[in-house]
Parts: sequence; structure tokens; C-alpha cells
Amino acid sequence: MPVNALFSFLMKKRLQQIELFRDNPHEAQLEVFHKLIEAARYTEWGKRYDYGSINTPEQFRDRVPLQDYTDVKPWVDRMRAGEQNLLWPTDIRWFAKSSGTTNAKSKFIPVSREALEECHYKGGKDLIALHYGMNPQSKLYYGMSMVVGGSSAMEPLRADAYTGDLSAIIIRNLPIWVEVRRTPVIETALMENWEEKVERMARETMREDVRSIAGVPSWTMVVLKRVLELTGKANMLEVWPNLELFMHGGVSFRPYRDQYRHLFPSPKVNYLECYNASEGFFGITDRHASDELLLMLDYGIFFEFIPIEDMDREQPPTKLLHEVETGREYALVISTNAGLWRYMPGDTVRFTSTMPYRIHVSGRTRSFINAFGEELIVENADRGIQAACMATGAVLHEYTAGPVYMDAEARGCHEWAIEFEEAPKDMERFTDVLDETMRSLNSDYDAKRSTGMVLKRPLVHALPHGTFHRWMKDRGKLGGQNKVPRLCNDRVFLDQLLQGTSA
Repeated sequence: MPVNALFSFLMKKRLQQIELFRDNPHEAQLEVFHKLIEAARYTEWGKRYDYGSINTPEQFRDRVPLQDYTDVKPWVDRMRAGEQNLLWPTDIRWFAKSSGTTNAKSKFIPVSREALEECHYKGGKDLIALHYGMNPQSKLYYGMSMVVGGSSAMEPLRADAYTGDLSAIIIRNLPIWVEVRRTPVIETALMENWEEKVERMARETMREDVRSIAGVPSWTMVVLKRVLELTGKANMLEVWPNLELFMHGGVSFRPYRDQYRHLFPSPKVNYLECYNASEGFFGITDRHASDELLLMLDYGIFFEFIPIEDMDREQPPTKLLHEVETGREYALVISTNAGLWRYMPGDTVRFTSTMPYRIHVSGRTRSFINAFGEELIVENADRGIQAACMATGAVLHEYTAGPVYMDAEARGCHEWAIEFEEAPKDMERFTDVLDETMRSLNSDYDAKRSTGMVLKRPLVHALPHGTFHRWMKDRGKLGGQNKVPRLCNDRVFLDQLLQGTSA
């Protein structure tokens, strides 16, 4: 059987399994729950909470406390020092360094062999399987896959362990059947110097037959634009005419969608979004031209959800999958096959469907602006930016926003620092559309803006080209999975950026 035909056969088999958990979601989650509890019953954590006597998710919720990284960190420190069988029974030797926007310090998320193979690798294979399901004539495996990942470094506390971006841990451990079709070479893929890495990636990949790309939209675009500069081509399909698929995640694709359509001017290019993080792989777009994510229920992750209005409670009650409602905001809670138990990664989701279970990632529990009771979340901001760009011909590069606090002399407002690839034709119009769109999406924001007594019109700054690049470089956050914090409830990042432009 030809290689591509065999590959296609395996993908179709996996599609049948995805269909099975789509049709039987609660049974799939219950099976995951029992496997996790059984696996961890003799760990130090499992003994502490007597996993041997836990038979139902309800018992689990009642007995085991909710965790965030502050709670987990002492256990992680012990694992990094070499102790085992603490949270999970198999050896933990890899730690994904997370640079998310929940806080400024690095988090080291344990990654087990089970999490790597049954969750992260499975998610990658499912992206390909779903692409084949949408495009039965696909010939992805005839060409190469470009992976724009992060860097890794050896773990200083142990000789047999290492830490790095999750993407780097994945690349270091790829099975041979994937590695032979991946570009660039591993030495380039894992480079720590992002600027050198972009140059080498562009030069190594521009003559390959690249048929799929995987990466964060913002950083991937930097590589693609360098390829265009080196080749002198007008768009990427002149460089890679057989490209079929862009697999993206990490940040919202909305602000970048139009730019990618210019880079790949063909309706045949398929864009599949994934919702993955250092803690796990959670969702994938499973339909053409959809921005909804199918919740992946057989990856060794057991899900719970906290209604967002209950987040201020000390131990807020959670909802199980069968208890959630469409249209409501929930904070995500996960228990994983790497030993994270009732862990809150800091993301918020909104269910768009419960048969099957599909979601939108609406933001972060701590990435928001709520200085005046407006409760503005990242999803509102992304949609506002997208509408403002469309209305004014602008092309976004990056943005962040924060509050201007009320004082005795003035009302408050939101201040935006935006770097454009192409500036708006009319900045006043851009600001108005941004404001109007967010008002239409968020009733709390609209209420504070309606009379102007609390919130004034947004204050928008167009930053010089390269501002975010320099700022991220100064913070040691260039490339990989590092993200620009979109919304902050304080002015720390915003002031750094604005002071940098006025210096």
C-alpha cells in the first residue's frame, strides 16, 4: 500500500473514534475519570486524598481541592529535584516552561510520557485526521511540515531532565514517522536566539515542498515574511504551491485572518485552530470555515467548569460536562494524565453547543479589564480590533490595553497601545468602531460607556514599527509560545510600552 494511502487509512480510522466520543461524550469522560483515579491511587497525592475510595466525579469534587500553580509549585519543585510518584505514577522528566499571561513569572508544568503520547501527540494527529476528513484527496504526507516552535534547555537541577517550551519538548520526542517529514532541522527548530532562528528557518524551509505549517500565528508570520523577502515572491503560494494546511493556536486568529489570506491567496488552504497549552490539548476546529472548537474528550483529561460569576469564591463549585449551558462563561478546570488535579489553567470558555460539545475560548480569568465594572474580556477586544481594521483598511501587528484610572478631575477610560502593519486610513474612525463593536458585544462595557459618566471613549496610540518586538526581546520573551498580554487590569505592561516609545 502506498505511504499516503496507508496514512489516509489510519486517519480515517481515527475519525471514527472521534465520532464515537462526539456521540457518547459523557461515557467518554467517565472512562477518562476512572483511568486517572486508578492510575494515581498509589501516588503520594492519591494516598493523601484516598483515591482508592473515590468512585464518582461527585466524590472527587467534594474531596479534592481546586488548585492553581501556586498550589502545585511545591510538588513541581520536588519533581524537578528528582522525586517521583508524587502526583503521577510514571517518571516525570520534562517540564514545559509556560510564559502565559496569568502572571509574569515562569511556570514549569510537568509533562508525563502519557501526556505527550495520549494528549499532545494525539492532538497533532487529530488535526491531520480532521483535515483528511475535510479533504479526502489530500496529499499532505507527500511533502514536508514546517513547525514553528519554541526553544528548550537542559534542566539545571537534574542531568536526566529538561525544560523548555512545550513545542520544543514535543519536537525533541517526535516519532520517526513524523520527524522525517518535519522542517527545519532539529538544531534550528530548538534554537534559543529567536532572531537567528527566524533567519535560519526561512533559509532552510524556502526551498522545501512545505504542505502544512504548525505554529502561533504572530510568530509564524514573522518567518513567512522573511521567506518572502529572501525569495522576492509576492505571496507564499508562489514559494510553496502545494501548501494545504495551517494549524494554529496560542492566540486568537481573528486579528491575523486577513493577513494570512493575503499570504495564501487560495480557498484551498485549510485553517485549523487548536486549543492547546502546556497543561494539555483541549480542542480542535472540526468543520470548514468555523471558529468553534470541538472539546476533545479522550485525551486523558477530565474536565470541570466554574461559572465565571463564582470565581471570587474561595472554593467555587464546579459543573461537570453534562451540567454546562450554552452561552455562559466558565473557567476551565482540568485533571490530567500528567498529575494536575482539579487544576485551573486560567482560561475561560463559552459553550456554543452541547451536542457535540463545542466551545469558544473567550479569554483568561486574569487577562481582562475590570477597573470600572466593565468586565472586558479578550474575545470582545479581538472582535473589536478586527471590526475596526476592516472598517479602516488597517492591518494589525500586535496590541495590548489597560485602564486609565478615574481621579478627581476625570472619568476613566481604556488605553490601547497598537502596532500596525498598515495604519488606519482614519484613526478616529478606527477608535469609534473599536468602541462601538465592544459595546455591542459586552453589556457591562456598554452600560459604563452609555452615559460617559464612568468610561470615556478609548484612547488609542499607534506605536512605531518594531515596538513590541523590542519590548518582548528586552523581557526575554521573543518567539516560541510567548504571547503579548492582550488585556491587563493594571498598567504595568502598558506603561512599559508607552515609555519605550517616548524615550
